[in-house]
Amino acid sequence: MPSDLSSYLASKYLVADPKPSSKKRKRKQADATSGLLITDDDDTAWNNGAAQDDGDEDGPLTVTGTTAEFRKAKKSSWKTVGNGGNAQDKDDSAAAADAIIASAAAENDAARAADDEMPIVEDNGSVVKMSDGTHAGLQSAAAVSAQLRRRQQEEREDFERHRKNAKEEETVYRDATGRRIDISMKRAEARRAAAEAEEKERLAIESLKGDVQQENARRRREELEDAKLMTFARKADDEDMNRELKEQSRWNDPMAQFMAEKDTSRGGKNSKRRPVYSGTAAPNRYGIKPGYRWDGVDRGNGLEAERFKAINRRERNKGLDYAWQMDE
Repeated sequence: MPSDLSSYLASKYLVADPKPSSKKRKRKQADATSGLLITDDDDTAWNNGAAQDDGDEDGPLTVTGTTAEFRKAKKSSWKTVGNGGNAQDKDDSAAAADAIIASAAAENDAARAADDEMPIVEDNGSVVKMSDGTHAGLQSAAAVSAQLRRRQQEEREDFERHRKNAKEEETVYRDATGRRIDISMKRAEARRAAAEAEEKERLAIESLKGDVQQENARRRREELEDAKLMTFARKADDEDMNRELKEQSRWNDPMAQFMAEKDTSRGGKNSKRRPVYSGTAAPNRYGIKPGYRWDGVDRGNGLEAERFKAINRRERNKGLDYAWQMDE
């Protein structure tokens, strides 16, 4: 069929050149002319160009001549849309477009007016509602919007009423076993544990102090307690202030050497005797007494006590050796 179609087209519409006598002449003729190639849509179309050189009848046919129908026309028959055409056509097109736009706007206005005139269905309990609270069925946009606003208003009023009437529940805490934990009791236990830890720390600090330091701290506390009852303004007739001023020693006081009524038992500030420790203390190899500021705590490594024990043991062994010799 393709071969018959090409033959029919060539015989009716095309003028074919005579077949070249040789390959060289055919090649020159193909290069010199620019014609139309008609190729059959069959299996032989995928063959290489050697079929044309061998003179195959089913190969592409080179046509050099064309009819007047394929010649370039001097006057174009195409019409330009937009810029082309006369002014009358442009006016008609614009008028038609304006009419279409006006009719569409009128239809939209009519539909909107019909939706606004449609009455809103009241909720009387028998109307089927959807999950968002709007009524089922055909409704206008204004009706749906009104129903949504009414639903939101109802939810807001319910929330406010519940918030005012209902009491906030206290958080329930539970342990790993699921038992309920009393927060107030736990807080009291935590405060009691903190107080006990603070008391233990205070006692540990107090235990590191000596007797003198503890006595000074006690006196300081007493002075602070007395200061609570002390007047804000101390005048010249204040007995405590005058007694404190009299007890003070000054290096340029000419009467200091005649003041014998001062306390010299422990080597006070005005005493000429060197202060010494008046309490009991463990003996040492040199017979030196502790200083008068010693708080009574032995901070040695026990060497003096071991030395005296060794001396006593040696003396006891001497007596036992003499007794054993006499028994023999």
